[in-house]
Amino acid sequence: MKKYIFISIGGALGAISRYLIKNIEITNNNFPINTLIINITGSFLLAFILTIAFKYWNFNSNIRLGIATGFLGAYTTFSTMCKETSNLFIKNMYSIALCYISLSIILGLLFAYLGSILAHKIGAKLVHLNSIAKEE
Repeated sequence: MKKYIFISIGGALGAISRYLIKNIEITNNNFPINTLIINITGSFLLAFILTIAFKYWNFNSNIRLGIATGFLGAYTTFSTMCKETSNLFIKNMYSIALCYISLSIILGLLFAYLGSILAHKIGAKLVHLNSIAKEE
């Protein structure tokens, strides 16, 4: 039962965060930059947090579910990306739609990779510092 509470709290916070970012007016053109920012930051955070959680720091499974499934599951939004892309195609904005899809995939993968790399670097330093502290 606890895991559902953590997922629910994380989901509520993730949905609110997405809503707030989605409604920031960055530009007034047809490119859905807000959703792109949400999805690439979500990709980064998911890779970073799960790498740290599984490899370096034994997160409580309920907290991990609350962050990964709850918060980031509600924060990121594949369905909105698909709907926005469909709308661009319907408006005959093919180049913007293709650019949006390409950037979403490429930057999403790149930021997930960078999140994982950064987590490994930070995790390795934490392990090193922890081993030094144990020796003293």
